[in-house]
Formats: sequence, structure tokens, C-alpha cells
Amino acid sequence: MVDIATRVYNHKWKIDPIVRSLIDTDFYKLLMCQSVFRNKPDTNVTFSLINRTTSVPLAQLVDEGELREQLDHIRSLSLSRGESTFLRGNTFYGKRQMFRPDFMEWFEQLRLPPYHLERRGDQYELTFEGRWPEVMLWEIPALAVLMELRSRAVLNGMGRFELQVLYARAMTRVWEKVERLRALDELKLADFGTRRRHSFMWQDWCVQALIEGLGEKFVGTSNCLIAKRREVEAIGTNAHELPMVYAALADTDEELADAPYKVLSDWHEEHSGNLRIILPDTFGTESFLANAPDWLAGWTGIRVDSGDPAKGAEIAIRWWKERGEDPREKLIIFSDGLDVERIEELYHRFVGRVKVSFGWGTLLTNDFRGLVPGDRLAPFSLVCKASAAEGRSTVKLSDNPKKAMGPKEEVERYKRVFGVGAQEAMEVVV
Repeated sequence: MVDIATRVYNHKWKIDPIVRSLIDTDFYKLLMCQSVFRNKPDTNVTFSLINRTTSVPLAQLVDEGELREQLDHIRSLSLSRGESTFLRGNTFYGKRQMFRPDFMEWFEQLRLPPYHLERRGDQYELTFEGRWPEVMLWEIPALAVLMELRSRAVLNGMGRFELQVLYARAMTRVWEKVERLRALDELKLADFGTRRRHSFMWQDWCVQALIEGLGEKFVGTSNCLIAKRREVEAIGTNAHELPMVYAALADTDEELADAPYKVLSDWHEEHSGNLRIILPDTFGTESFLANAPDWLAGWTGIRVDSGDPAKGAEIAIRWWKERGEDPREKLIIFSDGLDVERIEELYHRFVGRVKVSFGWGTLLTNDFRGLVPGDRLAPFSLVCKASAAEGRSTVKLSDNPKKAMGPKEEVERYKRVFGVGAQEAMEVVV
């Protein structure tokens, strides 16, 4: 096992690439990329960095030159032969050849497109523009680079023994969480922590801790590279960018209202089983389910990713019952801002009523809260979202208005079209 503290200490004096592989990304990005490659290959999009935690001055903490070096390095990456063989030949979700030959031929030739970086006060403006299948693959590595450069900036002034103690405390914290989760007999949990991790090495260590500590209760990781290295399942389905872009392309209110279902219709043609997971909150969960076509009720499950997770799960259970489905045969995946206390709470409330699973993200792979003076390693909410498609602004409403994005007038239009009323604002932790 890598001595992380020593590696951190010894790599202060030279460039150490943060992202070393195009498959150091979330599995669902590759699944969505294949879908976009098939259905919307020539759509032009813009992805933009958004720091929701404005109290963290990224441009003060992260050197612009070093950031450019890291981003430029990512642009030099391509799939290795072993990575291509893994994607072409491995079984994912019980399916051989998940990735089609035409997609793989394209992916094997891919280099990520240019980026635009500019300092704006204490923050960075970082955007990526171009064809959707290419640009979308910037999201995860860009976030990973910024999160780790911020970590390195804080760690840079620490001595060797101080680093050893820091990581020993962080390891103890993770292991104590693992020991608590062992008590949940029917637990199913995956690592969802790539995008806002402390570092790649730390995420890899956390996955190894879950493998040893939870055994079969640990069902896999969203990170493709770690899944390959540690021989565990690659986990992931789809994300908000699909309905956001499809909606932005709609010419009328009627097309807008249909856009989220058109996304899942395209997905339905490609995937089955546990890949048929609904993400209903992009434009409000209640209105999405109320207007959903009957065939969606037959899908495997729902991912709850914003708002009050217990409320979201109760809405899903009620919807399944109304559509004549047995909730006990359905899967609910909780994935928003989870930590061990929330996992325990949701597990005890819903186990036996539905099949329950958890995607544990930032507070698994970046929980250094309170471990350095000034809490300078505390995780913060940094995202990289599709902000425009064919020159039209995208919108995300979410079940938590604090996660909403888009121009005010468009947000109001979307609320009207999707019938979204008053929403309860909740603190965005990560």
C-alpha cells in the first residue's frame, strides 16, 4: 500500500500529474458519452466551472500556471492498449461489450479539446466548448485537478511528520465509519467520490478500505481506473447533463416538457436491468413522476440526488404503488451529500420497504474536516456543468433551489412548464 504522506512530501518539488488516464473518470460519463455519440454527436455545448462555496478563493489558493500545466497534461492523454481492452472486453452490469466498436474506435483516437481559463477576482472562469461527446469528458478530470491542487496548496507548508499524523487521523476517521457501517446487515454501498476527492491516491486508499472493511456490502466504485486496478465493479448510470441539454435544445414549451422523457427513451433503447435507473430531480421530482409515461414505472429504480432524501424516497414509493408496481422489488439509490449518520438513518427507514443502495461521495473521499488549522482542508461544493447547448442556456431546477442554475427568466419558465411550486431550500454541504 502506498505511503501517501511520504508521496505527498516527496512530490512538492516537481510537477506530479493529477490525472494520468482518460478512464480516471466516473463510469457514467462513459455510458452517457456513448449515448450522446449515438444520438447527439454534433451538438455543440459549453461546460462551465461553478464554485458554489464562494468563501473558498480558488484563484488565491491555486497557481494559474500549475493549473494550466495540469490541464495541458490531460489534453495529451489517450487510451492505453490495456484500458481499451478493459472497456472493450470487460463485463459491466452483466453485459459483455457494453461499449460498441464504433464508439471505442472514436474514443481510442480522442484527445480532449481546448479549454478557456481566466482569473476573475478570487475565482477562476474555466469553460470548455465544442462537440458534446468530447467536451463532456472534461467535467470529472477538471474537478479532480482543482480539488487536488487546492489540497496540495494547503499541504505544501507541512513537514513530513505533520503529514504522517494528518493522514493517520484521516485514515482512522474513514475506518471508524466503515466499522459503523458493518452493522447494517443488508447494506449495499458504492464509492461515488471521484469528482471532489482529496486526491487520486486517497480515493484509491478509501476504496481499498471499503473492500477490506465491508466485503460484499461494498458493490463497487464509480471510478473506472480504480475499478480496473482493484478488480471491482464500475458503478454508474446517467446524470443531469442529459436532460439539461435535451431541454435546452427544445424549440417549444411542449418539446421542453417532453425532453426529460425523450432522454430516457433513448436510454431505454440501449440499456436494461440495473442501468435503468431514473434520475428524476433535474426539473423537480414530483412533477417529473406525475407526468411520466407508464413504461418508466417498469424501470429498475430511482436515484435520489437532491432535496430531503427521505421525502424523495417516499414520493418514489408512492408513485410505484400508484402505477401498480411493488416498491419492495425496486431500487432506491441515495447519493446526495451522504455521510455515515445519514446512511444509517436512511437505511433503517427504508430497508425492507425497497431495495436500498448508497453512492457515497465527497464525505468518503475528502473528509478532512477539522484536521488542519482554520479547517483549510474542509471539502467544498465545486461543480462543472453543461451551461449552454447550441448557444442556449441550460437550466437545472433540482429539488433544492440552492442547487438551481440558469438565467433567472429561464428558471421561471422551466418552473412554469414543469409545474414546480415552492421548494424547501437546504444547505449544500458538498
